[in-house]
Order: sequence, then C-alpha cells, then structure tokens
Amino acid sequence: MSEKKTNRRDFLFTATYAVGAVGVGATIWPMIDQMNPDASVKALASTEVDVSSVDRGKTITVLWRGKPVFIRRRTQEEIAEAKSVKLEDLKDPQKDEDRAKDPEWLVMLGVCTHLGCVPLDQKGDYNGWFCPCHGSHYDISGRIRKGPAPTNMEIPKYEFVNANTIKIG
Repeated sequence: MSEKKTNRRDFLFTATYAVGAVGVGATIWPMIDQMNPDASVKALASTEVDVSSVDRGKTITVLWRGKPVFIRRRTQEEIAEAKSVKLEDLKDPQKDEDRAKDPEWLVMLGVCTHLGCVPLDQKGDYNGWFCPCHGSHYDISGRIRKGPAPTNMEIPKYEFVNANTIKIG
C-alpha cells in the first residue's frame, strides 16, 4: 500500500485554484448584483395609506407601483347591495366577501380590465365605477356587470396595519 505524499506542487495547484475561484467570484458578483432592483423600486413595492379622514361613501385614489388604487369606505347600504347580488348575474362571478377583507373597506386597482383605462367613481348603471372609454360598468364591489371588460377589477395584496392604516403590497 502506498501513501500519496503531499508535496509542494500539490499545494501550489490547490492554492492557485482557490485564488482563481475567489477572483472569478469577485468578477462575476457585480454583474449578478446589478440585476437586483434598486432602492427606488423596492420602496414602491408597498405603501401605507392613512384612511382616517375618509368618510363613509367616499373614495380616495392613491398611487402604487405607478397604478391608481381605489380605496372606498362603503356605507351599510352599499355593503348590503354588494352582498345581495346573485353570482349567476355576474360575468366574472366573485362574492363580495372574497373581494373585501373588511366589508366597510374596498381596496382595488383602479384600472379597467378591458384596455387599462381609469374608471370614474360613482358612475354607470350600478352606482360603482364606469369606464367611459368603451362603456364598462362595475358595481360597488368592482365587479364587471356590463360592457366589454372581461373580468372584475383586480384586488391587490393588502392588509390593515391598524384601524387607520392600510398597507398595500
């Protein structure tokens, strides 16, 4: 049985490979790191909105990721109206409970799902939103009821930080 003797040459090869690997890593890392989003993009990933001054029956519009977000504080009548709609009457069936975490607050992207226009608040045949560009009508829950839009207005990821603050994103 012969034992392999480590000699100076083996040590030099190992040390050279190690230094080379560190050098390649140091060279490649800046190229990989530059693909990460910068701080301004990360800052847009979420936003907190103070809703303490929003009265019942009113809507505010905030910007999140360059898109408008409608935050509506609904009245009890509006909540009852949204819950009373039969799912079979809807083009894109979705319960109001699935769209609003808290029935009083509706948070949704303010973008028409037809061609990306911004609908008008408290307009149209269902007293919700109306897109004047092509005539899509949405109800008080942001569900498509009439017109060319194929789906309901999108609900972004959001959570209630406290009673007066909603975090979107």
